[in-house]
Amino acid sequence: MTTQDIANRLVELCRTGKNDQAYQELFSDDAVGVEPAQYNMPNAVGKQALLAKAAGWQQDVEAMHDSAISDPIVAGDHFSLSYMIDLTTKSRGRSKMEEICVYSVKDGKIVKEQFFH
Repeated sequence: MTTQDIANRLVELCRTGKNDQAYQELFSDDAVGVEPAQYNMPNAVGKQALLAKAAGWQQDVEAMHDSAISDPIVAGDHFSLSYMIDLTTKSRGRSKMEEICVYSVKDGKIVKEQFFH
């Protein structure tokens, strides 16, 4: 798969709520996830750690009110998306979050995801 193919597939899966499938299908076994610095969270290293991080986040969500994911912008072996989420969580109540997600691809798999809020 090309970087464009991977980017398109990630958007397709995320828009239909299949985030776990996206990690299983598109990410390398040793992929790294980097959260914004202000959250003081350690990097998630490895597909299983990324899945665990996503599961923990999902357990905190009480209600998803709205979300939107842009089409990808691809440059070489990187691509980015903008992502908007309006949700209510157990830990912070209702909030609207907008972020830029940047992905790095190597050998047909995503090797890094990094989020900017």
